[in-house]
Order: sequence, then structure tokens, then C-alpha cells
Amino acid sequence: MNNTPSLQEIHAPQSICFGCGPANEPGLHIRSYCTDGEFECNWQPEPKYQAFPGVLYGGLIGCLLDCHCNWAAAYHLMQANGLEHPPCTVTADYSLKFLRPTPTDGMVKLKASVVESKEDRATVTGELHAGGKLCATFKGTFVSVKPGHPAYHRW
Repeated sequence: MNNTPSLQEIHAPQSICFGCGPANEPGLHIRSYCTDGEFECNWQPEPKYQAFPGVLYGGLIGCLLDCHCNWAAAYHLMQANGLEHPPCTVTADYSLKFLRPTPTDGMVKLKASVVESKEDRATVTGELHAGGKLCATFKGTFVSVKPGHPAYHRW
């Protein structure tokens, strides 16, 4: 287990997001890290997240990749625009491909890379690996919100 504070813990300790919010007690508490522009997260499934015995529920896979890739976008936009804090970003769209069942008997590894960005948005690709195999791929667009949007100042 990584004891270094995650992007979420550093930049959004009061976030209540179900997938990545440190302040959401029953949430998933994913912890994303950036090294040289690449984003990684390790997460351990619990039996309650199974779709059927031994296989992770597909909707949860979408949640994991959406949150992890959203943090990749927000952190990238912070760095690219010279900001002190990541902008609050929301998902504009995403596509998810399930390549094989995701086993729940071990660690799930999430990866993300920013593939395109503008001042207020980023496109991110993601992968979910489990059991040593690529199980799902993701591509999403994340947009920095402005004052008046419900997510503005969420972290």
C-alpha cells in the first residue's frame, strides 16, 4: 500500500465523490498518482462489488476509470496552465470497452494518459488491468467548469 498522499488527498481532501472522494466514508477511495505525466492507481475490489462470483461489476469499472482519468485531466490542466490548484473538471463524454471479465481476487491497476488538451479541457485514455491482463479500455473528455456550475469549487 502506498503511504504517499494521492492527488485526491493533496488537492481535494474534502471531496465527497463516490469514486475518488477521500471524505466519502462508504466510497471507493481510489488514490491516483502521477509520475512523469503518467497516472496510475492500484485498487483492491471487495466481494460486494461483484457482478457475479469472482467478476467485477461493469458499472464500477466505468466509475473507477472515469474518476482516475478525470484526475489525470485536472492535474494535467493545472500543470499546463500554471495553476496553484487543479481546476474542477467534469466528464463531458466517455467510451468504455470491456475486453474480458475483470477478476476480483487481486489488485486492479488503473492507468491514464492525457492524449490531447486545450486550455479548459483534456482528452484522456485509460486502461484497467487485473490478473496480469488488460480487461477494459477507456477514452474520455473532461472539461473545466466555470462559476455557477454545481461542481465549481467541489474540491
